[in-house]
Amino acid sequence: MDTFAGKGIVVTGGGSGIGLATARLFAARGAKVMLADVEQTALDNAVAELADAGCDTHGFRCDVSKREQVQALADESFGVLGGVHLVFNNAGVAVAGPMIEMTHEDWRWIIDVDLWGPIHGIESFVPRMVEQREGGHVLFTASFAGLVANEGLGPYCVAKYGVVAMAEVLSREMRPHGIGVSVLCPMRVGTNITDSERNRSEEYGDDMHTVPVPSDEDAPSAGRVLAVEDVAELTVQAVIHNRLYVLPHDESRASIRRRFDRIDKTFDAQATG
Repeated sequence: MDTFAGKGIVVTGGGSGIGLATARLFAARGAKVMLADVEQTALDNAVAELADAGCDTHGFRCDVSKREQVQALADESFGVLGGVHLVFNNAGVAVAGPMIEMTHEDWRWIIDVDLWGPIHGIESFVPRMVEQREGGHVLFTASFAGLVANEGLGPYCVAKYGVVAMAEVLSREMRPHGIGVSVLCPMRVGTNITDSERNRSEEYGDDMHTVPVPSDEDAPSAGRVLAVEDVAELTVQAVIHNRLYVLPHDESRASIRRRFDRIDKTFDAQATG
């Protein structure tokens, strides 16, 4: 996509963080935006902010873990926006701790939101985007934890590895339809994901594992904490240039390279017995 003017764009997790920051940029470029979020107050505030700035903006409360709610979001978006040309599957949550300490409900919650959420986005939006025959783009928020295993974030890594795989496969499958795909894989960003439990429903129990925010001194390998605005700008540029990967943290490069080097060296180790 080289222009956003008049295009219909849907952003999940759009009430705050990366979702809202990216929506601001799309809206400023003339897009018609549908913000979706599970938090009604944050959603209302975000819609009001963009509307006050003169942007064509709408809101829809949606829990992406529920397929029927994402389908309802798609129906509303295609109707209100007159078509959807970009969907940003951005909503996500996290828990932290050793995998042996994770409850079954911890696993269910993370997989339902972080993996099933994007799956529901594909199911509900992408076939209709193909039918439009107007091209477009599909965005996913994954994580550095979707490229390199992060100790203490087992369920989150499992979900985000899955999101990266989905994006890679979908990118190949959408080429004939002129629909681009990008997957955002940041390290630390200044969002409120560390307070994810505020949106954890009763069906997932009340034994919650919060996600600590390590200081730069305690966890230099966790990367800098980037501003959401900087990450949003890189994400928009990835759409414009049709880049599959969005990698905001330069410091993640060495870890990614080491992972693939370890994989590659296994072939030599096996060959020598």
